Amino acid sequence: MNRRRVGAGVLPRLAALVLAVLAAFSGHRCAAQADAQFSQYFEVPAYYNAGAIGVGDMLRARGGSRMQWVGIKHAPTTFIIGADMPLKLFNKRFGVGLQMQQESYGLFKNMQIGAQVAYKLRLFKGELSMGVQVGFVDQSFKGSDVFIPDNDDYHESSDDAIPQNDIRGNAFDLGLGVFYNHRWFWAGLSATHLNSPTVTMNAESGEGGNEKNYEFRLGRALYFMAGSNIPVKNTLIEVMPSALVKSDFTFTTFEATVRCRYNKFLTAGVGYRWKDAVYALLGVEFKGFFLGYSYDYSTSYIAKASSGSHEVLAGYSVKLDFSGKNRHRHKSVRIM
Repeated sequence: MNRRRVGAGVLPRLAALVLAVLAAFSGHRCAAQADAQFSQYFEVPAYYNAGAIGVGDMLRARGGSRMQWVGIKHAPTTFIIGADMPLKLFNKRFGVGLQMQQESYGLFKNMQIGAQVAYKLRLFKGELSMGVQVGFVDQSFKGSDVFIPDNDDYHESSDDAIPQNDIRGNAFDLGLGVFYNHRWFWAGLSATHLNSPTVTMNAESGEGGNEKNYEFRLGRALYFMAGSNIPVKNTLIEVMPSALVKSDFTFTTFEATVRCRYNKFLTAGVGYRWKDAVYALLGVEFKGFFLGYSYDYSTSYIAKASSGSHEVLAGYSVKLDFSGKNRHRHKSVRIM
């Protein structure tokens, strides 16, 4: 979420983008919100909410990438992959899932991997899911590519606060989420990086090989998402509004999306992210396969330097049978 505000400051010159990244180390310790941004958030709800796994009776897999602010060098590039499914154990319903996200921006690289489990119960003709995600975050900074001009007004080329070597570190990460799914609507509330993990990265600096410690703290983030499927009477069309609110307790933003789906096959829609972008969406579903695309056009000053952002997601869903009966059982011809 902080990425948008940083982006507005990098507009005049590409160099400012790199310096903004370097400035994060000026105090040897920094805090940031590291969750990625997806315009098709409704297709990857489990990325934001550990409770949004094993919905219904489908095994779902999603993967794709997002290219942010095309036209600006070193702008964020994100890759995501995840899968989840329902599970019946001891006559109780659960959900299990895995999520992996990697993002590169400037000289930084951020990776998050998490295993998810959720307990489910029936409530008001719907299903309430309470989930937890445990995993780790991995941060790296390519200090060997740092270049500071001699006439730079903000940093000296020998500034110890800026790593001159490649550094890397990781830390334990925890997330929680509650998700409710009904025939006509869904909603969820979740928190990521609940333990506010601090990644300590080490590097050797100077001729004496003195070790320098750099810390990168991931701030807690709170998410609320909701949506609905509204069939249009006497047609094959569904209207699917949805919204996502996100906050790092310092900065709060939201986005709203309206999509229309025809015959559970073709989907088109538009969305608006507050003070950031408007976007268009297209999606196709066929025999369990899914392909989605979104294009964002920035409504901030970043539009003067970028042609927009592109996002592509693909996936597959298959229905699971929890009846406990083999519907394809046949009698042996020897006893017929």
